[in-house]
Amino acid sequence: MALFVQLLALALALALDPAATLAGPAKSPYQLVLQHSRLRGRQHGPNVCAVQKVIGTNKKYFTNCKQWYQRKICGKSTVISYECCPGYEKVPGEKGCPAALPLSNLYETLGVVGSTTTQLYTDRTEKLRPEMEGPGSFTIFAPSNEAWASLPAEVLDSLVSNVNIELLNALRYHMVGRRVLTDELKHGMTLTSMYQNSDIQIHHYPNGIVTVNCARLLKADHHATNGVVHLIDKVISTVTNNIQQIIEIEDTFETLRAAVAASGLNTMLEGNGQYTLLAPTNEAFEKIPSETLNRILGDPEALRDLLNNHILKSAMCAEAIVAGLSLETLEGTTLEVGCSGDMLTINGKAIISNKDILATNGVIHYIDELLIPDSAKTLFELAAESDVSTAIDLFRQAGLGTHLSGSERLTLLAPLNSVFKDGTPPIDAHTRNLLRNHIIKDQLASKYLYHGQTLETLGGKKLRVFVYRNSLCIENSCIAAHDKRGRYGTLFTMDRVLTPPMGTVMDVLKGDNRFSMLVAAIQSAGLTETLNREGVYTVFAPTNEAFRALPPRERSRLLGDAKELANILKYHVGDEILVSGGIGALVRLKSLQGDKLEVSLKNNVVSVNKEPVAEPDIMATNGVVHVITNVLQPPANRPQERGDELADSALEIFKQASAFSRASQRSVRLAPVYQRLLERMKH
Repeated sequence: MALFVQLLALALALALDPAATLAGPAKSPYQLVLQHSRLRGRQHGPNVCAVQKVIGTNKKYFTNCKQWYQRKICGKSTVISYECCPGYEKVPGEKGCPAALPLSNLYETLGVVGSTTTQLYTDRTEKLRPEMEGPGSFTIFAPSNEAWASLPAEVLDSLVSNVNIELLNALRYHMVGRRVLTDELKHGMTLTSMYQNSDIQIHHYPNGIVTVNCARLLKADHHATNGVVHLIDKVISTVTNNIQQIIEIEDTFETLRAAVAASGLNTMLEGNGQYTLLAPTNEAFEKIPSETLNRILGDPEALRDLLNNHILKSAMCAEAIVAGLSLETLEGTTLEVGCSGDMLTINGKAIISNKDILATNGVIHYIDELLIPDSAKTLFELAAESDVSTAIDLFRQAGLGTHLSGSERLTLLAPLNSVFKDGTPPIDAHTRNLLRNHIIKDQLASKYLYHGQTLETLGGKKLRVFVYRNSLCIENSCIAAHDKRGRYGTLFTMDRVLTPPMGTVMDVLKGDNRFSMLVAAIQSAGLTETLNREGVYTVFAPTNEAFRALPPRERSRLLGDAKELANILKYHVGDEILVSGGIGALVRLKSLQGDKLEVSLKNNVVSVNKEPVAEPDIMATNGVVHVITNVLQPPANRPQERGDELADSALEIFKQASAFSRASQRSVRLAPVYQRLLERMKH
């Protein structure tokens, strides 16, 4: 329980003010992870840290809160072990790691931290051991024994065959001429090594991982009498070329080299900064259709967007990625960078063939697949990755393909494939015109659309925009997915085929034989002008069958009383446009009569006052018509509600009679009178 409280306090402190978790200077991400590991391990004694080990490997990590509960590193299961925290050791017979490691010189400390191979190679040089054992202040990033063992044989042979030059220089490159602790290792900084003052690149990531020339820091801050030792997982080497220079010398980047030169990005890639280049190989470019590739290479803006989509805003070494990360590119898109075992993934694909090629201004990872951003694609190419292939085939068959692959500024309203589950319409003049009205003559972004806005189509129609609480609709069709904005066009994925308005509400009703009785009633009630003029109406239109279903006497009375007829018809007209996609669960729509209509949507069925709508969304220039099969009654006219009021009155009278009965025996004789009154009022 005490551990839980401490962890909760730590989490709250981090959430509220990361710099205020403990008194004193703000802790670095590495120190916070180490602190979390200490808290998880303290039940095993003082100075014990919980460590996660990837099953089947020798990889170990101090654990943060997320990894602790997930029990995974790069998708691989881990086991928890408990070890002495850096700088401490066990004492026989005592719990935990109560004793601080004795201080000795750098050379001796190498053996303590598990870098005996570094000790061995230090012995082989004539100058370095006395320096490590003597006075001074140094930092050494010491490769682990496993790091030395993993070096290619030819590299190791070249070092040990010339110990006083090659090996000595290599070891000196791992050293800094002053003491540097982890709280000083800042992200993106460089340290000056003891080999020709060459730079060592430091990256300190938010997840607590620290890298030194992309080698992961395993155990940090092992103090010595003359400095400090940090154990790392690789042997590092000097870095002399910038990103642009690496592109120029690698044969596998021939196409990339030409693309960078054409885009003008070479100046940035050879300048100062810290970038990650996801560098597409020649093979990656060859996978792209030649027509698409030539179009992009010949379009400076599209080419620049393409290349910027391969450049991350900061240097990201592979060792820093232990779970999925969302990283922003220079183009402004977000890439999902993750890992699966030893493989890095981009958007879930293991397309990185060579990783951690270090440059003076960042790091390069080779990729075998081009990452084409939406901003470099045509509408056809955008649609190929969306669930609208059926609609795209219709546009192509209708001869509209040139609009979707050209340089016109357009917005395509493409219905989902599921809309055509019952089949596609034949390609005739009507269909061609309908499809032309699914192409807006401007490149739009849905976030900038506003209620009442009108959009002009290639077919010459004016379409209206309706903004509802949880949906954004263009006429009867609502946007079903996020926009895809291409080089010249934008793709809106729509939830149904759009039907442009064809005349006013009265025009719609007059043109449909199902509404002849409704049209006559509207004319008798004097509402024709209202439904013909400009406005925003939602009309729940009863069919002829709905009128015939009324009792003959009630129908005759209603049609013979112009005032009551107008009142009933106004109750069928809402004072705003409500298409089915904008309903949500329930909308209370004010009618022209004054009372509110309850419009709901459940299982894709629209209902008004709990009565199902037979056909929704017949669009008109001044509103929308929903077909219903019954005549709606305003609340004051509903028989049930009138009966309820009468019954309530009778019940109150009966209660009073009962009370009076208890007061007087004579009232008992009156009870049948009240009972008959109640029965009469109910009927």
